[in-house]
Amino acid sequence: MDRKEILSIKKKQLDELSEYRERLYKAPQLRQLFFELTLKCNSACFHCGSRCTPQSPDGLPVGEYLRVLDEVRARYGNEMTQVCLTGGEPLLYGEFFELAQEIHDRGFRWGMTSNGTLISREVARRLHETGMGTISISVDGLPETHDRLRGMPGGFERTMAGVRNLIEEGGFHSIQITTVVNHQNIGELDALFEYFGDVDIDSWRVIGLEPIGRALEHPDLLLTPEDQRRLFAFIRDKRVADFPVTYGCSHYLGLEWEREVRDWYFLCNAGVYVAGILSNGDIGACLDIERRPETIQGNIGKDSFVDVWENRFELFRRPLSERNSVCRECSAAKYCAGGSFHSWDYDLNEQRICMRGILFDEARGERDLCERDLWGSLYPDGA
Repeated sequence: MDRKEILSIKKKQLDELSEYRERLYKAPQLRQLFFELTLKCNSACFHCGSRCTPQSPDGLPVGEYLRVLDEVRARYGNEMTQVCLTGGEPLLYGEFFELAQEIHDRGFRWGMTSNGTLISREVARRLHETGMGTISISVDGLPETHDRLRGMPGGFERTMAGVRNLIEEGGFHSIQITTVVNHQNIGELDALFEYFGDVDIDSWRVIGLEPIGRALEHPDLLLTPEDQRRLFAFIRDKRVADFPVTYGCSHYLGLEWEREVRDWYFLCNAGVYVAGILSNGDIGACLDIERRPETIQGNIGKDSFVDVWENRFELFRRPLSERNSVCRECSAAKYCAGGSFHSWDYDLNEQRICMRGILFDEARGERDLCERDLWGSLYPDGA
């Protein structure tokens, strides 16, 4: 298959996805339900989107989460929706295993995100017993870098000990490591790849530092355009070589890069596939989205979660591009729809991160890329 054929197939699939997104706005599917169990965390990551601390409050009693699950099961069954436990560090939630067992007993698939430092052999065994299927563990650099970025001396070794305990326990569907790449640690990608090559993980998710939460206080660590191109080239090279390296769900990347660095095309899942219960009971979409009146859709203390899911979330069920004239007039708007909700500036009504001009042609957008040889350099002058 030649290059034009590949680009033509991509464009056809993106056209179909655009039509599907419009249908999804009208008939969303609750595929992932996040429970933010606590904002307590034993690390102090400089980029934390939720600004967690060791002194942060706990979440809700187990019964509150179970009431939501029972409502979801009564309405949709337990096969479509996966429950995702997160925090803070979710293992600091005092009733974690009681909740995990109840989720499992109700027949829901569940997974979690963690920094891995609290996963002893006993914890790994209990995670297996209570039915955990997937886990994503954060590693943000080689030992010295990881410990510094996460404010936890010895954190790298403790995290990798947790990963090894999970591997030795076995029986999980997917053990994933997630690395947040910034302007300083991007030079460690190759060394991390070599290190993880000796660890039997199922996948390595590599994402760029996003301008949210505490990361807004460190603009010098955000990725430059050159960093972005380097990051995506790294991921694509590893995938071409059949290594399980993937980019996250953030951002439309243009015809050349879409499907090259992840398994499918960009679609922001917030409010159409994904909902979240915050630690105070507020109902939102993706938990990385800025928490403000228009992004919070209700509270499980006074609202029916299913009713909120079915009858609110209007913000998330129309393109963000409609809110900004530059986005609205962009030739890529059909596929991008304004980008990710978590990186949107709700005060200025504009996208904080856009790959137009970084990964795909700034002047011509997507209108005629199928007529060009995009597998050559988009930036012949090296800009």
